[in-house]
Amino acid sequence: MTKAEKVDFTIKTLKDIYPTIPVPLEHKDPYTLLIAVLLSAQSTDVRVNKITPLLFERADNPYDMIKLSIEEIRDIIRPVGLSPMKSKGIHGLSKMLVEKYNGVVPQELELLEEFPAVGHKTASVVVSQAFGIPAFPVDTHIHRLMYRWGFTNGKNVVQTEKDAKRLFPKEIWNDLHLQIIWYGREYSPARGWDLDNDIITKTIGRKTIIDNYYKTKKTR
Repeated sequence: MTKAEKVDFTIKTLKDIYPTIPVPLEHKDPYTLLIAVLLSAQSTDVRVNKITPLLFERADNPYDMIKLSIEEIRDIIRPVGLSPMKSKGIHGLSKMLVEKYNGVVPQELELLEEFPAVGHKTASVVVSQAFGIPAFPVDTHIHRLMYRWGFTNGKNVVQTEKDAKRLFPKEIWNDLHLQIIWYGREYSPARGWDLDNDIITKTIGRKTIIDNYYKTKKTR
């Protein structure tokens, strides 16, 4: 298969498996999405979805959030991990939203990246999922699968994002990054990976990855 055929096969297979795409983090507007994505760093969506209702019950907008102290926020979000940094970030970005943007989350990637505790990936998720602006946020699943499928050299997430944007049509980025995340979780995980269930890697995967999989399987 040529690279272009591999890309087409991937897009078609993901569309067949995920014709409708569940949104991983529960939210009701750009602000609650921004907070949920920030909380999801080095945590699981399941854990974040358990904690956000408790936090948003107290404050689901920046004006109410800054009425809470950093310590109060930290106590609520503690189970998701990294709570000292995340609570400061939530309070800081809420303050900035109120003072600079009248409480409205900006749609520009560069502006979002200026907020405390908001990196490129978080900003990319917000612009794509809240505003429908094409972006390709790369998480660990996408980084792993893009390498397994031979679409990137796996050096770093910056390179993976560049390669993804170069290979896949812009109009499908927003759906595709979510489809790859779900596929990575369900069919091509880092641990407990069964290649027989992973139709995409089995069909187009990097030869060294597939060879290594069978070699490791034999020694078990």
